[in-house]
Amino acid sequence: MPIDETAASPSRATGELKVPPRTPPAAASEPPPAAPAPRDLSVRIAELAIFLAAIVGSVALGLGITDYFASHRYVALYLVAYAAFRVADLLVRDDSMLGVDRTRFASRVMHELPILLLFAAAPFERTYLYTNDAPRWVAGLGLLIELAGLWLALGARIQLGFFAAPADHAGARTLARGGLYRHIRHPIFAGEFLVLFAWPFAYAAPLTAAVMVIAGAIVLRRRICEEEAEMLALFGDEYAAYMRATDAVIPGFW
Repeated sequence: MPIDETAASPSRATGELKVPPRTPPAAASEPPPAAPAPRDLSVRIAELAIFLAAIVGSVALGLGITDYFASHRYVALYLVAYAAFRVADLLVRDDSMLGVDRTRFASRVMHELPILLLFAAAPFERTYLYTNDAPRWVAGLGLLIELAGLWLALGARIQLGFFAAPADHAGARTLARGGLYRHIRHPIFAGEFLVLFAWPFAYAAPLTAAVMVIAGAIVLRRRICEEEAEMLALFGDEYAAYMRATDAVIPGFW
């Protein structure tokens, strides 16, 4: 008769049933890890710093000297205000406009090159075509025009970013029609145009001013057409009615 070895062997102790210790939950007071700084904004700020340095270099090349700002305070004030405008404009922009992809970067470079030429042309004209400095009242008028453009462009961006009507329950964007957008559809474009138009006044450079008006009007018209095509695709008949009730950049004229 075969022996059942399982039954014949003495029972073995299995020991205590040990439950693995539970990991204590993280303390509720421990703050979550800080989110990394937005890379897009930092890259754009670095890009802006390089651009502003290039502007100063363009002015220095046009003048042939670097201590010109000490005796021409309106030029210095214009550049300080312009630098502040570009930084503030960058900070109040929508996040979707801060991209650093290759397409947007190339587009910005192509947009900034004519501006650099403008900043170089006005001092060149004053230095090599005329024998005296710009009248102080003309340079002062240029500063006033620039400040008006700054108020218009930055005011419109701040209105869109902080005071525009919120999106509806479905998350759709709403059309801004009040404030600076009550009478013109593109106050930001108009303000930027005034800021650049003021630069030739700082040097009383009529040739540069004339070229700037012609070239600026062409670029401005193209930008308006592109944006209005996007707005029509987004808002449809609502934006078409808004276009019929307002002007593009100059009330009663354009």
